[in-house]
Amino acid sequence: MAKDEQWHMSVQAAALYERCPARYILGPWAPLLVETARVAAGERVLDVACGTGVVTRAAAERAGEKGRVVGIDLNPGMIEVARTQPAPAGAPIEWFARSALDLQFPDAAFDVVLCQQGLQFFPDKPRALAEMRRVLVAGGRLAISVWNNVGLYNSAVGEALTQFVDNDTADRFCASRKAPDRDELERLAKAAGFADVVVRIERLSVHLPRLDGFVLEHLAATPVAGAVGSVDADARQKLGESVMGKLARFADRDGVTYPEETHVLTARA
Repeated sequence: MAKDEQWHMSVQAAALYERCPARYILGPWAPLLVETARVAAGERVLDVACGTGVVTRAAAERAGEKGRVVGIDLNPGMIEVARTQPAPAGAPIEWFARSALDLQFPDAAFDVVLCQQGLQFFPDKPRALAEMRRVLVAGGRLAISVWNNVGLYNSAVGEALTQFVDNDTADRFCASRKAPDRDELERLAKAAGFADVVVRIERLSVHLPRLDGFVLEHLAATPVAGAVGSVDADARQKLGESVMGKLARFADRDGVTYPEETHVLTARA
């Protein structure tokens, strides 16, 4: 399955996505990306590959009532779930199911473009970045994050999937962490016409609830859900227990808290 296809999912899976990875794994990073972009009151903000909208809603709070915030995602299930989430105080949000390769907005329609952990999935990254540049006003700001490593949690899940499911399922699960490195990010942004391109590493601590339960719920929200569901109950239980054991050194009162990091690119149109 191609990387750009593997995150197409049903509304039910998208709802699980909102409850698990969006809340616990991606959610903690959303305020940082919005802060890095310096979203201000009254600005027009586009969130590309918005998923269920964790960054979009954070941007709406910062843009305020006079701002305009738009979230787009290729996956209609993600957009449907995003529309059901409580609206934040601040800018009203418009949601569209459409591709990052064809944003379908006029030139210079936005002051800020955001993209959290989406670029690695785009089948044509230069075209996606050119589209982001096109819809920004002159001097408009871009802020993109992509993982810079597989990470402690994903590595542990990948190893457990290899052991209790199969190698292909492990590779598909870890594919979201296979992103352009610092040099490639800089090259892509500059080739798209962006200036003042800076790529840096950001770090924070991520907290997850008890992993023996969380891991299986998380996997049910991904395209490998079918493969995981096809193994017997004993293997699924061992899968969760294996991840919990691998991250035991990060255990806290009600789960684990472990260090995570990502690349963040900022640039101007």
